[in-house]
Amino acid sequence: MKKVNNKKAVSYNKWGYIFLIPFFTVFIIFQLIPLISTFYYGFFEKYKDGLDWVENGWVGLANYKSLLQKELPKYLGNTFWMWIIGFIPQILISLLLGAWFSDNRLKLKAEGFYKTVIYLPNLIMASAFSMLFFALFSANGPAHDLLENMHIISDEYDFFKHTNAVRGLVGLMNFLMWFGNTTILLMAGMMGIDTALFEAAEVDGANSRQKFFRVTLPLLRPILLFVVITSLIGGIQMFDVPQILTKGTGIPQRTTMSIIMYLNKHLWAKNYGMAGALSVMLFFVTAILSLIVFKVSGNSDKVK
Repeated sequence: MKKVNNKKAVSYNKWGYIFLIPFFTVFIIFQLIPLISTFYYGFFEKYKDGLDWVENGWVGLANYKSLLQKELPKYLGNTFWMWIIGFIPQILISLLLGAWFSDNRLKLKAEGFYKTVIYLPNLIMASAFSMLFFALFSANGPAHDLLENMHIISDEYDFFKHTNAVRGLVGLMNFLMWFGNTTILLMAGMMGIDTALFEAAEVDGANSRQKFFRVTLPLLRPILLFVVITSLIGGIQMFDVPQILTKGTGIPQRTTMSIIMYLNKHLWAKNYGMAGALSVMLFFVTAILSLIVFKVSGNSDKVK
């Protein structure tokens, strides 16, 4: 009987491998091969000059040196600041809303409606959001007229000629698009915390603030870690919002050009050597930043 069961197990297991074939086929064709090609092109000089391809063969680390000597650090800084402007209010508002919706003592009415409304901006395309903000904050837009009538800005003020204003608009759009998704994730984590822990904290005399910082946040750390890393990766890949809002120029003076916009310019110019090197550098930057986040989280666990 045991031999028969083993034969059946083997026969059933092979179907699992068969069903995995489509996944591995798609992965190899559309992910693994392009990834290897990207690493390969990073060590070669290949670009298009007019209608002719220029291939000077192996250049080693020359592409990487050229990127570091040019404006790459500036574009990384631009991307970082625009991400920070959108992420900090996003995480704060999401924590507040998550704690609010997960608190059964409040007995909120129409809770499902509010959750839906909060999540709705995440369903709007970034291109539509960007076009809307471009129209609202243009020199003759309604937002400009409203702020002028409130004597907050002058008649000659142009949002798209000031670095902080454009970065603020990019950060505001990223906040509006993603805080609903972050709220849902954090709220799910909060609802998974055992209520007995809060009751025990109340018995010990803890107030609402102490329960949040001493019970909720420590137990919510895995979800927070996930949110930070996914948001960090999304911030590094920031493209559509600043691209459409600034018409691909990164105005003013390329201070709002993200690193992916810079990569897109190399791809548009068909400079595949530089584009490959830049993609590899972004891969390592993302990996290093993710490891730093994991390390910080691990150290905080040990301290506690």
